[in-house]
Amino acid sequence: MREGDAKRWALPPNRAEEGFEDKKPLYTPAEALAEANRCLYCSGAPCIQACPTGIDVPTFIRKIGTGNLKGAARTILSANLLGQSCAQVCPVEVLCAGSCVYTGWGREPIAIGRLQRYAVENTLASHPAIFQAKPPTGKRIALVGSGPASIAAAGLLALEGHTCLIYERKALPGGLNTLGIAPYKLKGQEALRELEWVLSLGRIEVRTGIEVVETATGPGQVSTTELLASHDAVFLGLGLGADARLGIPGEQGEGVQGATHLIERLKTEPGLTLEGVRRALVIGGGNTALDIAHELALLGVEVAMVYRRSEQEMGGYVHELDAARLDGVRLLENRQPVEILREDGRVVAMRLAFLAEGKPLPGAGETLPTDLVAVAIGQERATQVARAFAGVVLDERGRVKVDPLTHRTGNPKVWSGGDCVNGGKEVVNAVAEAKLAVRDIQRYLAGE
Repeated sequence: MREGDAKRWALPPNRAEEGFEDKKPLYTPAEALAEANRCLYCSGAPCIQACPTGIDVPTFIRKIGTGNLKGAARTILSANLLGQSCAQVCPVEVLCAGSCVYTGWGREPIAIGRLQRYAVENTLASHPAIFQAKPPTGKRIALVGSGPASIAAAGLLALEGHTCLIYERKALPGGLNTLGIAPYKLKGQEALRELEWVLSLGRIEVRTGIEVVETATGPGQVSTTELLASHDAVFLGLGLGADARLGIPGEQGEGVQGATHLIERLKTEPGLTLEGVRRALVIGGGNTALDIAHELALLGVEVAMVYRRSEQEMGGYVHELDAARLDGVRLLENRQPVEILREDGRVVAMRLAFLAEGKPLPGAGETLPTDLVAVAIGQERATQVARAFAGVVLDERGRVKVDPLTHRTGNPKVWSGGDCVNGGKEVVNAVAEAKLAVRDIQRYLAGE
């Protein structure tokens, strides 16, 4: 990390996200010890199998129980360099904790995420020098995008002695972790602190405000040809693009925002308020829709989610919907937005059609008053950057095609991972894919 990075990347004060309470706060030592001592240290622990990065959960919990926090953190971070953020944002209810034997017995599972956070957060605050990078190899790797996949890949490559250069078009690095996670799970400054720790592992430089394009035409741009020529390997961690649009009358203008864009504003924009917003409609049924609906409800807004299918068909997690409902979010099933109504340019209502088996019922619908519409029906793919690399191919859904075992693309010098490959999974999946790519990059650099 270059001197001054931490200060340069500090988020401004007076951001809306600062007002959110942590839904799963850091354990005290007594709480952590009591929870760790509940673990049965199962043989063939199903929690390990459920973790995409294969963290040895019983081992790190046993170390917490014996007071060996640094050892616990080493166990976690050896498997997942982003163990801090994953501890806070992972859907443990459907992964490690969901596979806990206690769950099968109808009892409360071990709070694996909170124990993981306790070990990693406390260790990095007091003893951050956990790993030692190998001697310099002279190899240079470019990483396009600075989200979780690129950060994890850069950290692992730096530990092998390689020099890593991360190219990020935005002013703030960190991608999803910094800009897109619900603030009651992870705040932007926490994500930046984790990034700074990863940068401290070796020779890693982040170049913000740099756009990777097919043909560079001015400052702030670098061409794909130049990247391939000046680096020994390239990793694409492009993430996803802009929020998709509804394509209905009245959508253009103030009062209608993409969900990820609104989450980013709440996390980074100083002085942002929702003055005048008493009611909001969130369109969509995935986890992003649930996140923004929950955030708006916690800010005191009356929120209803509009979903075109039934609750049972929603893509979002059941536990997230349950939590949002506890804070006042309502779900309106089998409805389709038809038109956004405005008065003097201001959003005042939305017309909805009722659906049956996915088809509009003739003449059936309703008009709901609202001050804000948040659209969470998916995101565009970052296809332009990917296609600019010769040999990189996209599938029919716009995702980068890779070998599933190595994450190498059709270009023998280019690898990829994260949302641009999996279509938008969890941070832990991005880390797991980065690990696969790094193993193959190592073999490639060694001439195997």
